[in-house]
Amino acid sequence: MLNIKQIRAEPEKLDEALKARGKEACSAQVLALDAEIRKLTAAAQLLEEQKNAFAKSMASQQGRGDAASMEDLARKGKAIREELASVAEGLEAKRHQLDALLQTLPNMPAEDAVVGPDETANKEVRQWGSKPTFSFEPKEHHVLAEGWGLLDLSTAAELSGARFSILRGPLARLERAIGQFMLDTHTAESGYTEMFVPVLVNEGCMFGTGQLPKFAEDSFQTTEGHWLIPTAEVSLTNLVRGKILEEADLPIRVTALTPCFRSEAGAAGRDIKGMFRQRQFEKVELVSIVAPQQEEAEHERMTASAEKILQKLGLHYRVMELCTGDMGFSARKTYDLEVWLPGQNTYREISSCSRCGDFQARRMNARYRPKGGKPEFVCTLNGSGLAVGRTLIAVLENYQQSDGTVRIPDVLLPYMGGVKILGA
Repeated sequence: MLNIKQIRAEPEKLDEALKARGKEACSAQVLALDAEIRKLTAAAQLLEEQKNAFAKSMASQQGRGDAASMEDLARKGKAIREELASVAEGLEAKRHQLDALLQTLPNMPAEDAVVGPDETANKEVRQWGSKPTFSFEPKEHHVLAEGWGLLDLSTAAELSGARFSILRGPLARLERAIGQFMLDTHTAESGYTEMFVPVLVNEGCMFGTGQLPKFAEDSFQTTEGHWLIPTAEVSLTNLVRGKILEEADLPIRVTALTPCFRSEAGAAGRDIKGMFRQRQFEKVELVSIVAPQQEEAEHERMTASAEKILQKLGLHYRVMELCTGDMGFSARKTYDLEVWLPGQNTYREISSCSRCGDFQARRMNARYRPKGGKPEFVCTLNGSGLAVGRTLIAVLENYQQSDGTVRIPDVLLPYMGGVKILGA
């Protein structure tokens, strides 16, 4: 949620931020509602004072005035109460309108964010490693895995519909191995604490991280009102909802491997082959809760932690800084890691690491107490560390061999129970 005080002080910055994100300016609308709220608030306070003063006057007149004067006083008191009720009702309506408007506004980009309309303006920051070379035409992951009989998309479609998959035997074990390897690396080497968290959350949690109300169609809701998490970011970030932390408690770094669920409502016709864009998938999420002065450094640290996974796996990738028109709703600045997929002959996103400032913290009312100071909002960061299914795809395509088999990367061998080759 954006800070209304900041909008009052610098409305032009809101309009500039919205323009950078490809949205229409709305500071005039926000300020008009805010002015009405302040006007009605002042009127309500005055009427409340009048009501209290009149009540005292009525009490002092009890038994002293005649019946006619008392009746007149009662009528005047009733009129004040009715006017106060009317003003309070109008005030509540205007507050609701302003809240509804603010809830739809995305976060304001960081001052150093790349300005651009869409992904074509994203900026390459660096690359790691080099593209693998093959003496044969590399195949896409689903061609390899279905050829082995270890990936079954047709049965998955019969069970659940499009964008689901069934993995068998050593392929299922390889996906599990990748997730465990990621968790072990993040906890042992990058200082994250592993968490086991719910995948069903309430509406307040989804609102807190920015999934609701704007993106309800992108998620699944149960008949009892719970929401299936689109990422463990929701559960992990909301661990501090409604709390006041001590400065000494920060930074907080947590990670979790969970199933994730997305309706892919806007992805019709995109990535329909194989396992790339699924409605149910596994992901290791990284979340940091920090003081404002720690945020920028933590963003670089989190991105490096995600990169470490790709480096240990020996997978070539590039780091892209997203432009303002391509960033997520809650993000101020985002780095995407794009892994090279030789079967597709292109880079594809495998991780997105974002810093959100106090945007989510305001929605969650998550604060910390600086030494000797009053509580302030924390800053939140989240990143994929990594998407497990997409990492599986990258391993299959990058480690394939001329005979149609795939060699297991060395760092995953301890998790594979002696399996070194897939498809043999």
